[in-house]
Amino acid sequence: MTEFVFFGGKGGVGKTTVSSAYGLTCDTAGLETLVVSTDPAHSTSDVFDQQFDDDPTRVEGYDSLWAMEIDPDEEVEAHMMEIRRRMSDQVSPAIVNEIDRQIELAHQTPGAYEAALFDRFIQVMRDADRWDRVVFDTSPTGGTLRLLSLPEFLDEWIDRLIQKRSKSIDLFEKAAIGEKEARRKLEEDPIIGHLQQRKEKFEFAARTLREQAAFYLVLNPDELSIRETERTIDQLAEHGLSVDGLVLNRVSPEPDAHEDGPGAQYLRDRVATERERIDHVREEIDAPLVAVIETRVEEVKGSLLADVADELDVQVAPGATT
Repeated sequence: MTEFVFFGGKGGVGKTTVSSAYGLTCDTAGLETLVVSTDPAHSTSDVFDQQFDDDPTRVEGYDSLWAMEIDPDEEVEAHMMEIRRRMSDQVSPAIVNEIDRQIELAHQTPGAYEAALFDRFIQVMRDADRWDRVVFDTSPTGGTLRLLSLPEFLDEWIDRLIQKRSKSIDLFEKAAIGEKEARRKLEEDPIIGHLQQRKEKFEFAARTLREQAAFYLVLNPDELSIRETERTIDQLAEHGLSVDGLVLNRVSPEPDAHEDGPGAQYLRDRVATERERIDHVREEIDAPLVAVIETRVEEVKGSLLADVADELDVQVAPGATT
């Protein structure tokens, strides 16, 4: 059974590095693994020195590792085109231009990005049978939370739309053609049919997120990152989602005992501060700390990615740690 693993967190904490390293761990274990980037600032291509797009592509040099980068702008455009097509098929030609104008306005509204990306997100999950593991490198925390909360909100919203549409058809058709024909019209209504399909899609997403997914948060040893992590855990809990583990990334290495001078003293002071914050994470945050990864001088790629994978104490079975 395919399992889905999400790595989220504040922007710039190293989610792509960690998710790519976990993908490498899964590849080493012989799992057919797909790493999916939903972050607009794609850097999966940089990590592997290979260009990726919306189609899964095998990562060069690995037997079972694949990657893809979802383009949010393209997804929004495709989403709006699909809405335009459906609406144009169901209304008179006289108001098609008005529909185009409204859809263009909707393109810029809050939520358009999340709705479009969520459709693609669900499609990836539904088409995941060929993979043993799908790893999501998500957008910064705020966008991810909105994305993961969509099944709950949209399910209720669609229920209300179906109810209102059904009532309006029932009243209109009864007045026009009688009760028997009104029932037939209700059953054949394409808009209700489409809304039912959307409802089933969101129910699938909600069920999958709760039953087949594991969530890990990546953070750095600084106050802003730690506070956002604490808020995110609380917000995910509100949607019935728990955090399986925390990955503390970019931790400063301690200088050797013989090192002296302003630079070494600065580093010792920083290490002392970070240790206090790491202790806070271990003791105060209600999620296990599954990795503490030291910062690297160079960009993490190639052999350095394998080093990070060795430090990442996340088993290939989601939710399990050593």
